[in-house]
Amino acid sequence: MTHVFHRNPKQQLDFAVRGQGIELFDQNNKSYIDASGGAAVSCLGHGYPAVIQATKDQLDQLAYAHSSFFTTQPAEELADFLAERAPGDLNRIYFVSGGSEAVEAALKLARQYFVEIGQPTRRHFIARRQSYHGNTLGALAIGGNAWRREPFLPLLVPAHHVSPCYAYRDQLPGETEAQYAERLAQELDQQIQDLGAENVAAFVAETVVGATAGALAPVQTYLKRIREVCDRHGVLLILDEVMSGMGRTGHLFACAEDGVAPDIIAIAKGLGAGYQPIGAMVASERIYNAIVAGSGFFQHGHTYMGHATACAAALAVQRVIEDENLLDNVKQRGEQLRSELRQVLGGHPNVGDVRGRGLFVGVEFVQDRASKATLDPAQKTHVKLKKQAMQNGLMMYPMGGTIDGVQGDHVLLAPPFICSPADISEIVSRFAGTVNQVLPA
Repeated sequence: MTHVFHRNPKQQLDFAVRGQGIELFDQNNKSYIDASGGAAVSCLGHGYPAVIQATKDQLDQLAYAHSSFFTTQPAEELADFLAERAPGDLNRIYFVSGGSEAVEAALKLARQYFVEIGQPTRRHFIARRQSYHGNTLGALAIGGNAWRREPFLPLLVPAHHVSPCYAYRDQLPGETEAQYAERLAQELDQQIQDLGAENVAAFVAETVVGATAGALAPVQTYLKRIREVCDRHGVLLILDEVMSGMGRTGHLFACAEDGVAPDIIAIAKGLGAGYQPIGAMVASERIYNAIVAGSGFFQHGHTYMGHATACAAALAVQRVIEDENLLDNVKQRGEQLRSELRQVLGGHPNVGDVRGRGLFVGVEFVQDRASKATLDPAQKTHVKLKKQAMQNGLMMYPMGGTIDGVQGDHVLLAPPFICSPADISEIVSRFAGTVNQVLPA
């Protein structure tokens, strides 16, 4: 009997006892390829010596000091590293312990910013349907994932949602990517006008949608048009890169590929690669200066923000990624992963779409390729795929409700940045075998 309160108490879990490279091992020494990096976290795989050593060295010096009394060298150095590489004027780094905390900080900063500059009516947040921004109440409120929100609706502040950028299903026949992007931008513009621009604080979006829609990347010009709409109405643009950022798409900040600089970015997961819990809110100089010139105090905080050991581990992770040129490998192996998946499963009647950027890849399953009709949700195909994959020694991140929180099944693949060509081919082989076992062609 376990006394741990597991998220799914009815599920009996094996013990993970060891990790090495792209593999995890259970108590029976069975190995599993970690093809999802857990939840797109373990970007350097497991047991990376330089990161472990940096963490140990920091523990020998100082594990923790509360940020109201001291700053620390690891926090300052990691902030400098990120600020020098962030887009636009995003150069103020607020460290927290994970993605939900980073999003909460972004929402509260956006609200306080407008209070500080004399626009206190700006209180509304707009996000997208089928988005996911975290499980704390504020992040859950703006998220657009219906089944996650439903039990807690009485506790959530009101939020507003527009359509996702979901070209596979929503781009009209004959509509160009630019026309589709413009249609979505006009929808956001209308929503802002309906609420009154003077009442809207920010638009929040995942740069590349992760768990809820399966590596759903925006079409070209979409984020640029969204940025223009926000600027026209004085609305802040907050990009959630908790899952897609820190190199996962082949760019340290995923929005670099879109040529867009938001006002605030939330990062986590790949920031510390799972070696320590850490996340961060990256804010623009303009917003930071407004706080400094106003009250001089950001009305927010957590006990473990700027945690010295977590910052030391994350700094080591980011230095490895840069020194080893791993972002180039992410792009190359990502192209290989999508290409081989399409080659092996392109003719499978239940594989509707293979998509993504870098080593952030989604596979959407359908009942029929031509109509894109979804599989019966009652069959819980995504659950069966995960169970079979584990038997095959493959960890992947499945999800149901891809389209509306009920309909649709997909699998997210987010393998470590250190994967070799042979590793990717083995992942594809085990994944294709799993699909054919669960959904025989």
